[in-house]
Amino acid sequence: MTSIEERFSAALHKTARGWRHAIDRRLKDLDLGQASWMCIAMIAKSPQPPSQSELAHQLGVENPTMVSMLDRLVKSGFVQRQPSETDRRVKLVVLTDAGMQVYDTVRKEADGFRNELLQGIDPDQLRAATELLEALQAATEKSA
Repeated sequence: MTSIEERFSAALHKTARGWRHAIDRRLKDLDLGQASWMCIAMIAKSPQPPSQSELAHQLGVENPTMVSMLDRLVKSGFVQRQPSETDRRVKLVVLTDAGMQVYDTVRKEADGFRNELLQGIDPDQLRAATELLEALQAATEKSA
C-alpha cells in the first residue's frame, strides 16, 4: 500500500507537469518550447531585469543551459542582454517588444487555463493548498 506521503509527492509532480504541458499545448502556435515561454514569463514577472545567473536559478537550470536558451531568444528577437551598471561582468536580460507580445499571449492562455481548472474549487481549499505548497517551497529552498 502506498503511503499518503508518496501519493502526495506523485500527485504534486504529475500535476505540475500536467499543468505545464496543458499550457504548452495551448501555446503550440507560438512555435516556442516550454522552456522558452517559461523563461519569457519569468523575465516579464521580474520586478527588475534579472541577470542570466538569477534567471538560471529561478528556472532551475545550469548557467550554460541558460546561456544557450538566451542565445536562441536573442536570435528570435524576444530578449536582449544589457550590461549591468554596477558590475560589467553581469548581463541583465530584458524583453523586447516582441518578447512582451509573446508574454501577453502566454499570460492570457495561462490565465484562461487556470480559471477553467480552478473554477469549481472551494476558495478555502484553494487557500489551504496554496499555503501548504508555499510552505513546502520555502522548506525545499531552505534545504537546498
